[in-house]
Amino acid sequence: MNSVDEKFKEWTKGKDPLQARINIFCQIRDIPYAVVPEIMDYRGYRNILKTGKGSCSPKHFLLSEMFHRLGLPVLYVVYPHRWDEIAGIMGEYSIRLKDMALGLPVSRHLACKVAIDDKLVLVDATLDLPLQKAGFQVNAEWDGRSDMMLPVTPCGEEEYYSRSEARLMRTTLDDSFRAFYPELNLFLDQMRRLYNYLLVIPD
Repeated sequence: MNSVDEKFKEWTKGKDPLQARINIFCQIRDIPYAVVPEIMDYRGYRNILKTGKGSCSPKHFLLSEMFHRLGLPVLYVVYPHRWDEIAGIMGEYSIRLKDMALGLPVSRHLACKVAIDDKLVLVDATLDLPLQKAGFQVNAEWDGRSDMMLPVTPCGEEEYYSRSEARLMRTTLDDSFRAFYPELNLFLDQMRRLYNYLLVIPD
């Protein structure tokens, strides 16, 4: 049995369909967000359970697989966006990272739209809960039926892909991002450490 099979059984055991999809979402959301180039391709999503971290692509490839096992039809949806939209958040903590973000070209964010109760529902498990304290748009709660918030502001038209078309989506890293993403990963780890520190401070 592979790790995806094991996690699916663990995350859904004893739960009704609604509870199961909510728990799957929460478990994947709380995998720490980080850009790991080796697992961004649609074929590498299984390794996110080994690395214990991953970006929007492997998170939503895994979510799609899990929801598919629940009998929920899933579409991938890609949104163009710019990292400089959240440069203000970064600038509060890291001027270097803010300056790097301002110089980046358009990037692509992957999420899912899931057929639930005869409608397509936007599901986005990108950012883990501790990052909410740093000012990022995190989906902290979900009722299992409603659209979620995107962590980015789209700057162009969304693109839809079926599960069978996953290989057509471009998930490789442009050279202009290769210096930015390691800095971003370090920054997000610092935010998590700050979050954990604040949790232990008495009121």
